[in-house]
Amino acid sequence: MDVEGAGTWSGNGAESVESHSRPVRRHLNNAVYQFTQQNLPACKPVLTPAWVISMFFLIGVIFIPIGLLCLHASESVVEIVDRYDTDCVPDHLKGQKVTYIKDSSVSKNCTRYLKVPQNMKAPIYIYYQLDNYYQNHRRYVKSRSDKQLLHGLKYNDTSSCNPEGENNGLPIVPCGLIAWSLFNDTYSFSRGIDALKVNRKNIAWRSDREHKFGKHVYPYNFQSGSLIGGATLDPKVPLSDQEDLIVWMRTAALPNFRKLYGRIEEDLNEDDLIMVKLVNNYNTYSFGGRKKLVLSTTSWLGGRNNFLGMSYIAVGSSFIFLAFVFLLLHVKNPRPYGDTNLSWNWKGMSN
Repeated sequence: MDVEGAGTWSGNGAESVESHSRPVRRHLNNAVYQFTQQNLPACKPVLTPAWVISMFFLIGVIFIPIGLLCLHASESVVEIVDRYDTDCVPDHLKGQKVTYIKDSSVSKNCTRYLKVPQNMKAPIYIYYQLDNYYQNHRRYVKSRSDKQLLHGLKYNDTSSCNPEGENNGLPIVPCGLIAWSLFNDTYSFSRGIDALKVNRKNIAWRSDREHKFGKHVYPYNFQSGSLIGGATLDPKVPLSDQEDLIVWMRTAALPNFRKLYGRIEEDLNEDDLIMVKLVNNYNTYSFGGRKKLVLSTTSWLGGRNNFLGMSYIAVGSSFIFLAFVFLLLHVKNPRPYGDTNLSWNWKGMSN
């Protein structure tokens, strides 16, 4: 009896499961059919003239205040920009700038005076700006070895670094044209008789310091050839702590760029006179480049850049202008919703 009862229950249970699975299977097949035939329920708003005009007005009203806010933040940034590459050349060598920069016997020391136009709140960022310098050139960008920067002499393949991969049969660490051309102008600042301390720590990205430059990789055979490109590196300091190099190795996408040199961590007052003692070492004269020193504060949006604010204002103004145009067209030539007077219906209507 038990066996028969179990069998009967088993048969009824199977039929019950199958009867319940049929609607599920049917619903699933219907859903697949609707998906493959693009018949699934969807939101299909009707773009009536009133809806379109309202949306254009709304976008314009939102974008213009955002643009004004961004523009105000950008204008609140205080910047001092000083081009020094020409003025720091002695008068008798103005016409021979390449000769001047290559002659090690000529002093490259130069003194500049900067007047603070407005109060500048700390931290004040120090940048060097290079113009007409194409760090994005294909051969220049490829002339490096990321594995060597991370592993040092453990990675021996420096073929990608040519022509600065080896010297006297020994590998160069760091190799490549980017490292070889490291910027080497230096700056020191003072206000009156007081020196302004420049903090040069944490100027590189943390991800670069920790994951792209080895903590146990030291410069080796660097700038030891007959042709010196730029700055030298301390062979006792690992690459992960050579932040000038790390900043420089992150190449710029445009020919005019700025790179962070350090920070002044005290306020500067309006009309303060800052004396800058710099060493004009870096050769930009051979290719018509320009060098500038930049002191800048920041806002919640970053440094000074009016492009974002102007873009928002331009887009918002364009949308409001188009909304007015559409409104005038709609008032002048209204078209009722659901109008069937369309070109492909004319033949049917004529019949």
